[in-house]
Amino acid sequence: MNIEALEFLTDHAGRKTAAVVPLSAWRKVLESLEELDDIRAYDRAKRRKSDSVPLAAALARINARKAN
Repeated sequence: MNIEALEFLTDHAGRKTAAVVPLSAWRKVLESLEELDDIRAYDRAKRRKSDSVPLAAALARINARKAN
């Protein structure tokens, strides 16, 4: 993102209080945050000690929960 593309809002004393970011840049920020959240969730899951469950068994559990 080009810093010149930012606009700043100021208070009565001229201090910057907020930034106006172009929508395209904001969308890139959101995508990056979502990707970071996915990476952190993956890392947490990998640290957990648990036994593997075969896919068929996992799907059966999920379907059983949906039925209840």
